[in-house]
Amino acid sequence: MAALPHPFLSGTLLSSSPISPTLPNPSPTTKIHFSLSSLPLKPLPLLRKNRTQLCCAVADVKASPALDHKGGEDDDHKVFVGPTAEEERRREKVVADYDWTEEWYPLYLTRDVPDDAPLGLTVFDKQLVLYRDGTGELRCYEDRCPHRLAKLSEGQLIDGRLECLYHGWQFEGEGKCVKIPQLPAEAKIPRSACLKTYQVTDSQGVVWVWMSLKTPPNPSKLPWFENFARPGFQDMSTTHELPYDHSILLENLMDPAHIPISHDRTDWTAKREDAQALGFEVTERSDRGFAGWWEKAKVQPLSNFLRFEAPCVLQNNREVVSKNGEKNYFTGLFLCRPSGQGKSMLIVRFGGTMRSPLIKLFPQWYFHQNACKVFEQDMGFLSSQNEVLMKEKVPTKELYLNLRSSDTWVAEYRKWMDKVGHGMPYHFGHSTISLPKVPAVVEHAPAGLTAGVSASLPAKGGIGAMHAPNLTNRYFRHVIHCKGCRNVVKAFGIWKNGLSAIAVALAAVAILVSGRQWKALLLVAAAVCSGGAYACSAAIALNTTNFIRTHRRL
Repeated sequence: MAALPHPFLSGTLLSSSPISPTLPNPSPTTKIHFSLSSLPLKPLPLLRKNRTQLCCAVADVKASPALDHKGGEDDDHKVFVGPTAEEERRREKVVADYDWTEEWYPLYLTRDVPDDAPLGLTVFDKQLVLYRDGTGELRCYEDRCPHRLAKLSEGQLIDGRLECLYHGWQFEGEGKCVKIPQLPAEAKIPRSACLKTYQVTDSQGVVWVWMSLKTPPNPSKLPWFENFARPGFQDMSTTHELPYDHSILLENLMDPAHIPISHDRTDWTAKREDAQALGFEVTERSDRGFAGWWEKAKVQPLSNFLRFEAPCVLQNNREVVSKNGEKNYFTGLFLCRPSGQGKSMLIVRFGGTMRSPLIKLFPQWYFHQNACKVFEQDMGFLSSQNEVLMKEKVPTKELYLNLRSSDTWVAEYRKWMDKVGHGMPYHFGHSTISLPKVPAVVEHAPAGLTAGVSASLPAKGGIGAMHAPNLTNRYFRHVIHCKGCRNVVKAFGIWKNGLSAIAVALAAVAILVSGRQWKALLLVAAAVCSGGAYACSAAIALNTTNFIRTHRRL
């Protein structure tokens, strides 16, 4: 039984969370509250009246003339999200002050930051290098050596200093250059050799970076997640690099309607026959995001609380109060960092104050590979969506048909982009659009035989699924970012090689010995070792090979 890293399976966070995969839905008599984070949006009261009327999002979509509705525009308006075309023409454009650099962005899970090497990361088009110095303190610089622009993330750590591997220049602390091997002994290191530094902080197990070099960090904008600070709260977190824009990733994560179809039978909670109309109620809107309730349309009251917080935080919270008064809190948290044109990095964090004993029966890497499978199920159509947006060069209202009963959060999100998109390097809003000013840069294009084979087997990720550094490859999307999975793959590889060698040796000895019993015993032992080597190989493949849908396996 696998648990998916998605808050929307079967319309409930509880049934989908890997922290509590077997917890049943609350009964009609169960008292339900929701845990709200302390993000800077207007908080909701925990107690609320039973609601029967649903509120839709403000954003709308231009109905396609190809749709044949008997009632014309009026009927379309009942189905699609938003006002009529006439109402939209009367509306004034709402713009909020926004500077994308004056925000905290999630860089990495703290536990996965390597101790012995620098880490290259990006936020929009800004390239950063993150590392731990000799004291274990996190440091973050512009990923560019001032000498000849080489990437410092390609360098190494020498005695806690970051060294550029081009000419050996070394940096420490607040970006100060402390060594230039080619400099004459009597010369002083120039100040211009210093690096641009970014402020980073470790909060609740995540490394956050403040992207402004002019404005001091604003602590009030640093997200704080109340549930993760509760006693007994345990989480399962993974990191994934994905080949599409962060806005498309956020749309996907705030879209519960796609779960029964896209992830049908991925585990026992997702079934395509459960696809149905959903109900939404938007209860908060601000320049920093929006929040509200959602559930299956036939279920009242709405029982899931979703919150989007600028620039890239999405969470689904649920609080269950049992009949004996005991409270349990559950959260699905998504930190979606824009990592360049057509790229994003996602930190997924599922947690709760109640954990199923069944979790202990599975190793952590099993849940991680299952999470990879979920994202691979979405990857094809999300990547194509990214291509269409870049090609068509029009706002989403000209392309999307957002239904009231499934796409309210998507419409809200694109409408929020209209407010603040002018303060971003590029954006795709509901009625506005700002395309990237510079073309995307291909940073690590594989070459030679590896590239040729990789191109011929794109679904598998190339030779051995490990040797082509591209984001269609599970190894480079997840394993290299996860210290636990890296160690597991390495350990399985050692065991596979060892067991294979022992099997060959036992088979050779079996050929040489003359006793029938000894020969049989050695051959059985060789078969067992061969089976163990095969199991290790299968485990490696499970962690590194992309999921392919059955009907696509040609």
